[in-house]
Amino acid sequence: MFEDPLFWVFVLPGLLLGLYAQSRIKLNVAKYSQVPTKDGITGAEVARRLLNAKGLQDVTIESTPGILSDHYDPRAKTLRLSQQVYFTPSVAAAGIAAHEAGHALQDAEDYFPMEVRTYLVPIAQIAAQVAPWLFISGLILQIETVTWAGVILFGSSFLLAFLTLPVEFNASARAKELLVSQGIIRGDEQLAGVEKVLGAAAWTYVAAAVSAIGVWLFYVFVLFFRGHADGDDK
Repeated sequence: MFEDPLFWVFVLPGLLLGLYAQSRIKLNVAKYSQVPTKDGITGAEVARRLLNAKGLQDVTIESTPGILSDHYDPRAKTLRLSQQVYFTPSVAAAGIAAHEAGHALQDAEDYFPMEVRTYLVPIAQIAAQVAPWLFISGLILQIETVTWAGVILFGSSFLLAFLTLPVEFNASARAKELLVSQGIIRGDEQLAGVEKVLGAAAWTYVAAAVSAIGVWLFYVFVLFFRGHADGDDK
């Protein structure tokens, strides 16, 4: 599959967009990690203040290794922040911490897209491992049902990538509103910094969605055009 030039025609736009998104987020995080918050509070303190303001004292906050490894675990009710965010009193850290706090608020409010995504994640992870083998096996054995099973299974990964978009955009919108309403971010410069950091992060999710639909369209193209062409030749 990876040796097929047509595969890269479908997948390359998502990969290029992903590289662009990664460069933007690294640039903006590096820049606004140098801009301190007005009160000198760290990312962990920002998250705690925002969660407490919404009555979510039961959500724990932990430091986790890695760079940009920040995430909210809805099953453990735990917000995990990378050390760079957890300990740093910067605009970038405040924006990222507030974004993850936004996910905790979504969880508390039973935000429907997040609930669906949470249930879909383990299914999509398994499907991503199984789907290519089913697809290739179906083509080799000329069993169209098996090939279609691979296409449909991979569709769950495609669906997960697109369900992620409203979840992440909503969390970022909540983050900006909370940072301003709680007086953590003050002034146009700091707000612009938060918007640039979160906006750059949003592009990574868009790139993932574009990549997922690119792979899925490649599967469908091979099945409809190459698969049928091979069948006609025989």
